[in-house]
Amino acid sequence: MSRKARLLIIEDEQAIRTGLVDVFVFHGYEVDFAEEGNDGLRKALTGKYDLLLLDIMLPGINGYDICEAIREQDKEQAIIMLTAKSGDEDIIHGLALGADDYVAKPFSIAQLVLRVQAVLRRSRLLDREGHEISLRLPELAAGTIDTRNLLGNLYGKEVQFTRREVDILQYLHEHTDRPVSRDELLNKVWGYAKNLDLETRTVDIHIAKLRRKIERDPKHPRFLITVRGGGYRLVSV
Repeated sequence: MSRKARLLIIEDEQAIRTGLVDVFVFHGYEVDFAEEGNDGLRKALTGKYDLLLLDIMLPGINGYDICEAIREQDKEQAIIMLTAKSGDEDIIHGLALGADDYVAKPFSIAQLVLRVQAVLRRSRLLDREGHEISLRLPELAAGTIDTRNLLGNLYGKEVQFTRREVDILQYLHEHTDRPVSRDELLNKVWGYAKNLDLETRTVDIHIAKLRRKIERDPKHPRFLITVRGGGYRLVSV
């Protein structure tokens, strides 16, 4: 018998928290929860969870600080942020701290369940064996990224990546012959179903984060380029 996936829900609104616990228990998950930030961070750091559902506005430590503290210790932990703050700056900040995705309130329970299932499915499919991506870019003849330790050696400097960033780079690296659409990245990297109608800037924000790490001038990218009407392409030499 396969082990049940373990979720930690960190949410201070009782009605939402109770509803989420009931929904995910019904779908066969083992669910733990925390009502405020300090307890949520303690559980996240001391427990072993397959995925965290993390609210941003919390009493005590907020969701941003929790996400940042978790990422300092665990680059692999799957995190989906739940937020009533849907402005671009808020979303960008959450994803920049290492969240895998965000869901804006009010949200569809059915879509949230599908997105949790997709992130968990993708996490289990990923190859965690140690190997490297070798990047051959103009100005960067021999840059490498260790996909297990999530460390890059680029332009003579060590660069830390998140698991999601490495997954994106690896997929683009395997398809340098053509542009890769946002929908394809959501399907192949995030694991979301092709027919799942998502309104999300997750891909664009992750691409912007990657450009800040692999481009000399992120505002004028030469390597990770946008193909109008086609998506993104990693240009190699």
